[in-house]
Amino acid sequence: MSKSHPEVNDQVSLADKFLKSLNPTLSYKGAENSEDDIAAQVHAPYAAFYAVISRVSMKFESILEEIDGFGRFQIAILILLCTSRMVLPCHFLLNNFIAAVPPHHCDISTLEKSSEELFRNLTQEQKLTVSLPVREDGEPKSCEMFAEPQFQLLSNSSSRTDLPTVWCQSGWVYDNSTFISTLATEWNLVCDKKSLTKTTNTIFFVGVMVGALAFGFFCDKYGRKTMLLVSYILSIVFGFSSTFANSYIPFAVLRFFTGFSLTGISIISIVLTIEWADISHRSTIGVIGSLAWSVGYMLLAGIAFLLTDWRTLTMTVTAPLGFAVLTWWWIPESARWLLANGKVERAQFYLDKCANINRRQKLSREKLETLSNIEVEENQAKNYTYFHLVKTPRMRWLTFLLGIVWYGVASTYYGISLNITGKCQSGTLLLTGICIGINIFIPRGLWHVRAIVATLGKGLSEASFTTIFLYTAELYPTVIRQNGLGYTSFMSRLGVSIAPLILLLEDVWTLLPQIILCSLAIISGLVALLLPETLNVKLPETIDDIENPRKKDVSKESSPIFLEIKSQSGVNEE
Repeated sequence: MSKSHPEVNDQVSLADKFLKSLNPTLSYKGAENSEDDIAAQVHAPYAAFYAVISRVSMKFESILEEIDGFGRFQIAILILLCTSRMVLPCHFLLNNFIAAVPPHHCDISTLEKSSEELFRNLTQEQKLTVSLPVREDGEPKSCEMFAEPQFQLLSNSSSRTDLPTVWCQSGWVYDNSTFISTLATEWNLVCDKKSLTKTTNTIFFVGVMVGALAFGFFCDKYGRKTMLLVSYILSIVFGFSSTFANSYIPFAVLRFFTGFSLTGISIISIVLTIEWADISHRSTIGVIGSLAWSVGYMLLAGIAFLLTDWRTLTMTVTAPLGFAVLTWWWIPESARWLLANGKVERAQFYLDKCANINRRQKLSREKLETLSNIEVEENQAKNYTYFHLVKTPRMRWLTFLLGIVWYGVASTYYGISLNITGKCQSGTLLLTGICIGINIFIPRGLWHVRAIVATLGKGLSEASFTTIFLYTAELYPTVIRQNGLGYTSFMSRLGVSIAPLILLLEDVWTLLPQIILCSLAIISGLVALLLPETLNVKLPETIDDIENPRKKDVSKESSPIFLEIKSQSGVNEE
């Protein structure tokens, strides 16, 4: 300590007290007491102090507190993203309608031609009786016909099961009372090709899965807003192009790229809204955003009821993205991302706009530059990639757990949806699994009870999906948040891609798909219990925030040490 400058000793002591208040193992001993080092003694404690206070308190949440982290500006972002978010469920569950397989039977025109004179005086019902075998319920079989007309069945139908049959010879006749045209009716995706209707959905979600990785990487590299526009335009191009496909293979390829494009909207919209929201309103933002998803479901049902041609339906659910492109001009870039990448001027532009709309005082440029410098310094010489999700121990464990949870959430959610013709996360998953498990043991005769339990399970799976998006955004740090969501979306779409194939296992054993989905939901719920709680916790900004979580949340307003240093130093932050 300096004997000739006692004020230095006081300031060194204060810096030491502050560091010890953060962590008892920290201390500041000061410089040597030679006269040449007096200046260093005076200023070094402040450097240490401001370095710590900046990294602990000068996070983005402190900025949001000043300009209002849940005001009219944030509500405007939700509204602007509402249109595109409503399009997502329309496409994600579009296969339920465009690939629907209506009742059908073999075209019996070949039999009619072989016995034209005899068929001429028969009614349509009698023609079917002599041409088609029937199932146990008395309805005509979908994929078989008699090798020859069986006119004796008009008087006696008891021996129908022993008669020789062949596969449909001249195609099929479809019941068009519900759907004018579907993929199945246009390209005859029935009988030995019936799995292709579900394969279409798998191909779509494989595209979503690949798109999650691509958009996750490019969004962290080039920004949220830019890649959102790319996602809009590609979705429009491929969505409309798929309606002009004249065969199955071109359609499947175009659906792959439609899924690839739409996933950008899915992961970018949730990240943008979360990164502009303060801690206490993140859950509210997530729930409100999910309401758009639910509205999209309801609209899809109504639109599909009115438009029963698959091409018209696909065009209609894609068209709102044209309006979304117009609203894109008013959507702000993530100020968190801008500051983390040293783009202070653009960040200040959006933050000033936020402050103005929320009727708060504008931020000083010095404060933004300080925060940006901290972020850039911490991220200097780092080009974040997916490798950083598994490079360090805590991030590796977090990524592993989230991958399992996302896979389970998506498999159960879409396993239920496609079969229609924090601790909150673990709870909803476990309850979803329980509901699926209960339905396994309810007899099919009690359809009303099964419907109630299935609806409850669907609601819980919806809650689970809403929670996991918000939860994941809270767990991953800003510098790789989009990469993290890209990875988890990849795992999610892997689960979704496999879900239709799981449903095909009912041909092996009727209960097998339900048992698999039930097991996935329960296992994922148990794994979710191992994840950390994020309630009232600030969003992590860097990987270091994950690897070395701070025990205390120190703020300028609440720390008596800070007030004491500030009063004695006379330093004006602003």
